[in-house]
Amino acid sequence: MSEWWTYGPRDLLMFSAQTYYRLFELYNRDLWPLQMLALVLGVVVLALWRRGGDRAGRAIAMILAMCWLWVAWGFHWQRYASINLAAGYFALAFVVQALLLLWLGALRGRLTPTAATRLQQRAGLGLLLFALLVFPLIGPLLGRSWTQAEVFGMAPDPTALATLGVLLFAGVRPVWGLFPIPVAWCLLSGITLWAMESPDFAVAPLVAVILAAGGALRRARARRSIG
Repeated sequence: MSEWWTYGPRDLLMFSAQTYYRLFELYNRDLWPLQMLALVLGVVVLALWRRGGDRAGRAIAMILAMCWLWVAWGFHWQRYASINLAAGYFALAFVVQALLLLWLGALRGRLTPTAATRLQQRAGLGLLLFALLVFPLIGPLLGRSWTQAEVFGMAPDPTALATLGVLLFAGVRPVWGLFPIPVAWCLLSGITLWAMESPDFAVAPLVAVILAAGGALRRARARRSIG
């Protein structure tokens, strides 16, 4: 028997790429047309951001929390757990993120869209639009079926990316407590896709790393300006 440190992600993978994407296909078929409702919620988030104000921020937080709760139960617990023994832990992490969104965003008003820099606004808006409109197209563009598309509010990757985009709207003081779980999920998802040799494995991790680095740089600059 090989030593444990000789194993890599591909050795530990419990399912094939075909099984993974078939999971999304069955998930989407069973729940159609909820995908349309999820996209409408994404458009509502955009409209609320444009409106601005404390109420808009709290409403955005509630919508995102609802999406994270749904993915925790509807995807991880009900579906992904059938092929991945760790899916229960993923579901728990998504529930924790939903509770953080409710606490920091809906109750404490920390997601209120404020006067972010132009770069923040463009990056946040671009990422949100990418998660809503472009991410579902990646699979079909790579030759997978349209029924396997991953949609915001129903699939974990676009939901995490959209949340990171929204966090950029919060202005010059990022809500750091809301970053770790979406970033960690993007990295974990990238490792899973890499193990399955999926060509789009770098999309979510790359975006998450860039945003995390940009947020850290922005925080450092804010500290220097205060000091």
